[in-house]
Amino acid sequence: MSKKPVILVTNDDGITAPGIRALIAVMKELGDVVVVAPDSPQSGTGHAITVNSTLFIEKFSIDPDLNHEYACSGTPVDCVKFALDQVIKERPTICVSGINHGLNSATSVLYSGTMSAAIEAGMNKIPAIGFSYADFSWNADFEGLKPYIKKITEQVLQNGLPDGTVLNVNFPHLKNEIKGIKICRQANATWVESFDERTNPHGRKYYWLTGTFENHDKGNDTDEWALSQGYISIVPVQYDLTAYHAIPHLNSWDL
Repeated sequence: MSKKPVILVTNDDGITAPGIRALIAVMKELGDVVVVAPDSPQSGTGHAITVNSTLFIEKFSIDPDLNHEYACSGTPVDCVKFALDQVIKERPTICVSGINHGLNSATSVLYSGTMSAAIEAGMNKIPAIGFSYADFSWNADFEGLKPYIKKITEQVLQNGLPDGTVLNVNFPHLKNEIKGIKICRQANATWVESFDERTNPHGRKYYWLTGTFENHDKGNDTDEWALSQGYISIVPVQYDLTAYHAIPHLNSWDL
């Protein structure tokens, strides 16, 4: 009998978020689950790590079937680092992150704690997937996503991933039936942001970051296009940020 895969589960919305609880439920069908996730929401932290303060880790118990579940005071990347160094005594077979409450498509991947956790695992040569859903509601219904999450994870367990690659999986809102899955490229779409200035009762100014999402990409092979058409998008993401096409140009400089 083959040994069960060891599956590390994390997220950026916090260990009590409905998204991660749904993801844990699916992963329990596939292997032995270890959970290390933030003790509070950490959205938008990107690949940040805790270096100027201490980390606190507490054994957590929501699911009676899990023996290894921990809440971390740090970022999603801290969670992965801690899990690999202190919690998991053997190399995990795979790391899954999410399910994020809200999309991480296009350039949002650069800000995403969900995807940064997956990328951190990938940097440690562990196959990894980040899952995100187009519903920011805390009460979002994740049931319809579970069969697809299971199928995608099974494929990674069976086939592996190319070196230096993790998967960014985004789900459209389940208003209509999902049409299928598309392998995509990241859209050239960005946030156009501004700061909303306000004044508190003591007369001190404070600011809220606001903005609108603008898609500059008209291609029909992007994650934004797939999501708009009712498809699940899968973008293979690499953490080597070298702009190889720019090297010949820079080599032409008089340096």
